[in-house]
Amino acid sequence: MSDAPLPPERIPRASLAVIGGSGTFSSRFPEDLEDPAVRVLAKNLRFDTPYGPSPLFKLFSLSAAAGEEKLVLTVKMHGRRFGVTAADASRQVFWVFQQAGVKKILAEGGVGGANHLLELRDMVVPDDYIDLSLRRDVDLGGPYLGVMRRPVCSQLAQELIRAANAHARRHQDRRVFGRGVYAVTDGRHFESVAEVAMLRRLGADIVGMTMCPEVYLAREIGACYAGLYIVVNYGEGVIREWNHADLEQIFYEEARPVGRMLLEALRRTGEDQGCGCPDLRKPTLLVERPEE
Repeated sequence: MSDAPLPPERIPRASLAVIGGSGTFSSRFPEDLEDPAVRVLAKNLRFDTPYGPSPLFKLFSLSAAAGEEKLVLTVKMHGRRFGVTAADASRQVFWVFQQAGVKKILAEGGVGGANHLLELRDMVVPDDYIDLSLRRDVDLGGPYLGVMRRPVCSQLAQELIRAANAHARRHQDRRVFGRGVYAVTDGRHFESVAEVAMLRRLGADIVGMTMCPEVYLAREIGACYAGLYIVVNYGEGVIREWNHADLEQIFYEEARPVGRMLLEALRRTGEDQGCGCPDLRKPTLLVERPEE
């Protein structure tokens, strides 16, 4: 296909989405899983957005129970590319999701362990976050106030936990934690020993760079959001010094297991939003009104 971005009207409709991170980056998700229920419908889809040309998207269908076929949009590495700010990359991804009518979003990624109880390859589905990023006003311009008392969709999180636990029982190769606090920093560097110690005192269990602003943007477009994160390194000053060989090994060995967990969660995920996540998007009162 041409490298020219497609116009917004060419964005396909899909109710489900996967934001791929470092957990699946070393594989072609979902093709490399060789799942007979998966059919890739289109790839290398780039769209014009108000925030610049989007990253490349892929559209696939997933056959579920009773002949149901689900359409899923997916993007790699949270849409981040060299030369594009992290804020604009996030806006591009979620603007496309909004136009596509996405209702449920699964995210994944590699994180550092700030909690001393976490080991490499442990899986965490966080239920809260601490945003220490320096990004500001990362939104799509909607007239909403996001209520963040429940940033993660509990129903979507349960599907991720169920899928990860099923894999862990079969292979006995990891532990799964169904709650935790994700501390968000800017990167691209890792944190210092003092910074990790600070995050731990604040209550963080894991540290990474992507949960925010994604939770805010998901709330703005009225979508459910939950993430599955694999511990790829110990935070500085935690347990022992991490080494690049461990990171590389996990990077290449865990892509397919993480991908299978995502597909299993998608199979069990419907479009219903009885969880109440869309109700946590409120009209803002801070709008300009002419005086009488």
